[in-house]
Amino acid sequence: MMNNINVILARSMVASFPRVATCSKRLTSSLSSEAVRQNHLFDIEQKKQKESVGRIEKIQIEYEGPTDKATLTMNKHISTPFDCAKHLGERIADQSAVALLNNDTLWHMHKPLPDSCKLQFLHYKIPQPTAVNKIFWRSCSFILGAVANAAFKDTVKVQLHSFPSPNVRSGSFVYDVQLDLADWKPTEKELKVLSIEMIKFCQQSHAIEHMNVSTELALDLFRNNTHKYQQIPDIAAHNNGKITLFRAGHHIDISRGPMVTNTNHLGRVTIANVIKLNTDVPGGPIYRFQGVALPKSIMLNHFAFGLLEERARNLNPARIPGSQESFEEDNSFVAQVTA
Repeated sequence: MMNNINVILARSMVASFPRVATCSKRLTSSLSSEAVRQNHLFDIEQKKQKESVGRIEKIQIEYEGPTDKATLTMNKHISTPFDCAKHLGERIADQSAVALLNNDTLWHMHKPLPDSCKLQFLHYKIPQPTAVNKIFWRSCSFILGAVANAAFKDTVKVQLHSFPSPNVRSGSFVYDVQLDLADWKPTEKELKVLSIEMIKFCQQSHAIEHMNVSTELALDLFRNNTHKYQQIPDIAAHNNGKITLFRAGHHIDISRGPMVTNTNHLGRVTIANVIKLNTDVPGGPIYRFQGVALPKSIMLNHFAFGLLEERARNLNPARIPGSQESFEEDNSFVAQVTA
């Protein structure tokens, strides 16, 4: 049965679902040669950028917490909000999802600070969490891409296409993926396996790294992904000629961000559905992977989360990829705090 042999199986579930135990590719398996190549390029560029900083300049960071304030002396273009948070205490570092600079600009926690500024940390239980929710949803899509990319046996060609703007009201986070499977309809068991693998990936506590790179490097990095290679020039045109990359573990993807600090921010996760889309993108069918998740700091009873899971099974109404579209990455950059 083809539907039962396409998706990976967690080791602990082999006895329960023997019909899918023949799958060979796992998130825990050795890296593909493409992942090794991409990460090698990322590491070289990351080291190059750190070495290019030159003479270290000091900056003053004025931290403003809910009940306290502090002034930190940090290193320009080197220190990150996460570095600042660690100076202030482990609890602040662990719970902060994103930084807020000068009361108006959201900033990825692992992105170096360019100058002196006022700094706040936003978490999931702030009174107005709209911006944080969007960042969490975007991060879920990013991580879903990592899982989908590694979830199929080697005989199934997988190419990540893109993920649409995060919209919590839509009921699901999304990643659109091209698979050379003519008409795959995942079973409940396969969806459960995907959910477990995403949870396992998150529990590995990967810091979500950030780096801006040149168009040329991005084209080299994604030269074996037809869709992202074609998208890069349009993305760069809307981002001052730069491509913003994020990495979690060995998974690298494009997004202007920001993302949450670490994969361990995700708690409860369900991959609720995978739906074949009606699209004219060449190269094979595009499938929309859909999921729902909660931050680990947010608790919800089983019945209430079940309602969220049921809603997430419906086709997400986000824009469907098309061969003639103008592409602006995930079209979801939250540069300013909005209501």
